[in-house]
Amino acid sequence: MNPPLITSYREAVSYLHSQLPMYQRVGPKAFKTDLSNIRKLCQNLQNPERDFQSIHIAGTNGKGSVSHILAAVLQKAGYKTGLYTSPHYKDFRERIKINGQCVTREFVIHFLNKTLQLTHELKPSFFELSVAMAFEYFREQKVDIAVIETGLGGRLDSTNIIQPILSVITNIGYDHTHFLGDTLELISGEKAGIIKEATPVVIGESQEETRVVFINEAKNKKAPIIFADRQLKVNLTSTGTQYSQAEINGLQDSSKKSLKVNLLGRYQAHNLTTALVALDELKKRNWSISEEALQGGLENIRKLTGFSGRMQILGSSPTVLVDSAHNREGMKMLIEEISIFPHNNLHVILATVNDKNPENILSLLPKKGEYYFSKARIPRGMDAKILQKAAESYGLTGKTYPSVKQAFESALKTAGKDDLILVCGSIFTVAEVL
Repeated sequence: MNPPLITSYREAVSYLHSQLPMYQRVGPKAFKTDLSNIRKLCQNLQNPERDFQSIHIAGTNGKGSVSHILAAVLQKAGYKTGLYTSPHYKDFRERIKINGQCVTREFVIHFLNKTLQLTHELKPSFFELSVAMAFEYFREQKVDIAVIETGLGGRLDSTNIIQPILSVITNIGYDHTHFLGDTLELISGEKAGIIKEATPVVIGESQEETRVVFINEAKNKKAPIIFADRQLKVNLTSTGTQYSQAEINGLQDSSKKSLKVNLLGRYQAHNLTTALVALDELKKRNWSISEEALQGGLENIRKLTGFSGRMQILGSSPTVLVDSAHNREGMKMLIEEISIFPHNNLHVILATVNDKNPENILSLLPKKGEYYFSKARIPRGMDAKILQKAAESYGLTGKTYPSVKQAFESALKTAGKDDLILVCGSIFTVAEVL
């Protein structure tokens, strides 16, 4: 019996969320340990991933930022630029964009109906189907280039069937250790799985524990390898609520430049370093990226790509800051930022997922602050009472709330005009206040 056709976008979203296992909602049981499903899906579609050029990006933190930086500059350079990222905040269509515009509702419906029978037989994950959809859309729309962000890991990630012109690995930290391994060497081995034969790879940070892993894999694949932090040093200074000034120094020459960047957070210096070196590699391969395109892209990252949820200020008096940091490395960078952020009292709306150890972020959060513990509106959301109890052992105190929205409303009523409200803990926590 054939499954019924999907007739509306609402039905399409319901189908994607309820019929297919989605890692962001249900956790580890959605993770597939091979690429057979995505290969079969794409073979059925006559391999759309072979019909456009791409850049492939992996890493523990920063891959979303680097993806958006590259997409913004390439757009400004005049290229029709696809962008595939995950997860989404409000609407599934955020995952698949061309020149900052989300995939159309009509295409989502059309694609799901086109693959309905095969999906019924294969039972792919939410992520596998969304990756195949992105590839088909980028081919249909004839993009000049697509920036493709991995979802989880690299070697076994569904995006890893592409043959990119450039691979990028931002950094390595402890996240998803139950899939990727519990040492930096093991995790980097999984991320290094995106390195392709004779294809240059840019490594964002030359960490002692991972450097040799990347060098060996690149050597095996005859892939030129470039460590971005050995090429450039970037310092970022905030110039307001939307922009930073980047001072860029070449480490292998005497070049210097200053650029205005539509990003906040000193930690973005790492991501900007990685992106700038990646853009230089593209230029070496005859991609036309002028200084004007570079500056125009960096100044307008959010407008050009819809980048949101990372060190984003949503309001003032009190200042409302949201950030999607959800692992130890990301939270450490966030806390370093708010420690120099001007404010009187700190109010933290915190909600996390239940398949990650909350102690990894709780141990970093400042004790001097009012906490509003809540549960993200997904099945994986950690119960607010459990989170509160775990937090108490780290000296973090506050009340629990049934939802992120209620916690946020309470913080807005309580905070003074010179206070700082921070919303963090997961992408899903931030999504509920955007």
